[in-house]
Amino acid sequence: MNINIKAKPQNTYDAIVVGTGISGGWAAKELCEKGLKTLVLERGRDVKHVQDYPTMQKHPWELPYGDRLSKEDLAKHHVQNRTGYTVKQSTKHWWVNDLENPYSEVKRFDWIRGYHVGGRSLLWGRQSYRLSEMDFEANAKDGIAVDWPIRTVDIAPWYDYVESFAGINGQAEGLTQLPDGKFLPPMEMNCVEKHLKTKVAENFNGRVITIGRSANLTQPHRGRAQCQYRNMCIRGCPYGAYFSSQSSTLPAAVATGNMTLRPHSIVTEVIYDANTKKASGVRIQDAETKEFMEFYARIVFLNASALGTTQIMLNSTSDRFPDGLGNDSGELGHNLMDHHYRAGAAGVFEGFEDKYYRGRRPNGIYIPRFRNIDEQRSDYIRGFGYQGSASRENWMRSIKEMDFGADFKESLTAPGPWRMGLGAFGECLPYHENKVTLNREVLDVYGMPTLSIDCEFKENELVMRKDMINSAAEMLEAGGFADIQTYDSIGGPGLAIHEMGTARMGRSPKTSVLNKFNQVHTVPNVFVTDGACMTSSACQNPSLTYMALTARAADHVVKEVNKGNL
Repeated sequence: MNINIKAKPQNTYDAIVVGTGISGGWAAKELCEKGLKTLVLERGRDVKHVQDYPTMQKHPWELPYGDRLSKEDLAKHHVQNRTGYTVKQSTKHWWVNDLENPYSEVKRFDWIRGYHVGGRSLLWGRQSYRLSEMDFEANAKDGIAVDWPIRTVDIAPWYDYVESFAGINGQAEGLTQLPDGKFLPPMEMNCVEKHLKTKVAENFNGRVITIGRSANLTQPHRGRAQCQYRNMCIRGCPYGAYFSSQSSTLPAAVATGNMTLRPHSIVTEVIYDANTKKASGVRIQDAETKEFMEFYARIVFLNASALGTTQIMLNSTSDRFPDGLGNDSGELGHNLMDHHYRAGAAGVFEGFEDKYYRGRRPNGIYIPRFRNIDEQRSDYIRGFGYQGSASRENWMRSIKEMDFGADFKESLTAPGPWRMGLGAFGECLPYHENKVTLNREVLDVYGMPTLSIDCEFKENELVMRKDMINSAAEMLEAGGFADIQTYDSIGGPGLAIHEMGTARMGRSPKTSVLNKFNQVHTVPNVFVTDGACMTSSACQNPSLTYMALTARAADHVVKEVNKGNL
């Protein structure tokens, strides 16, 4: 290991942010706008907005192999490929090479990663929901894990703040379990979705179908164009019409003149100073030169994703923290959660043959949690919400038959029947035994220790899934759908790409890693605001909460710096 010991003066900043995804982009924006000279480190390559979206405008016939992976691609992306939905010819450049970046599975875990500037902010599903008071109180009420150290009164103003900047479309519904937000005009449901909405309201007291709340602009917003309804978001949006680090937070950070972005910078550890009892900076390995370097700052934000941040913290050992930075509680790496999904039902609707829709709406409907709120169950706790949509089959339905002749020609112009699917996202409880540990026997291509992941869904989730499936079917049946088919394809945790919880917030350093401001209890100048900080998972998509917690933590940092406390 070669370290430049003379580098400290030129490598010193006010703050360091590790990671450029959803939470890292927000940390960069907030710290830079508040006047801190901030170094932003990304382990992967740089990605420039628009110019580095190579497939953003490609037509289906311009993609090799019908947009399917080659055998060579499959070897590099075996984890993502087994999920069946992330990696294609049009998207393979975003996902990590599993051969170069291995991890060990004690039990199946689908760790789906993107190492580049912008991270998974370029790839996310954009569904943006607030947690409710019920979610923040759930652990305390149920006597599970530890209590959240915050409530909605603490985070609600920050939800307002990040929604107003990011641009979230949605419909206010006045629901306690799904708080309303600062919304742009909602997208419109199609005729079949509206039909089911009416029938569900008639037949199930308290169940609501609303349009999804998504980070796609329905009108121009802060210099970004509105959504063009292409539904090609995962390729990168040249219009900036969905929220990503590239379209939103990083440009805001650049505009201040306070940000230094350094890609190809793999953070290996946080440097702990025993004299000050704080972090002095971070050590990195340059991914291109393999050189080790150190950077220094008063403040460190870890936003490398839940497992990426945890990996760094576990590798940050010292005499004070032999088991990982800030790990006095022994909880670092534990309480790993992900939503369980791929359970629900689909059916055919006979009617509305004279109706269609324009474009490809990059959003669907949402059914907020109703279970164990108005409709109680005694066989499991917590609950689930549904995402779904209705659409008409198109010309691709005929390809597999390889038809020809007049009937086939007619089928290319006549849309098929309406179909609708409902898929549930269920809450996973924070089990201490669901964990990640550092594996020093299996190294990545850079020679760094990797993770072993030991995580599974347990009885509460498995019982819940039966209800998720049956409730979807009964709603479609009430809506008059035919040929209703249920499904349950659980896969492994990680499949929903909502991994969280491995450095949880809490009220005591004896039982948690972070305090109510996302500070490491025993290293107060280190902050964790990505998914690792989550104390419970709720059933809502979590990214909006990461944004709000990050903005809140950055505000606290600057106030404490100005007071001389950091």
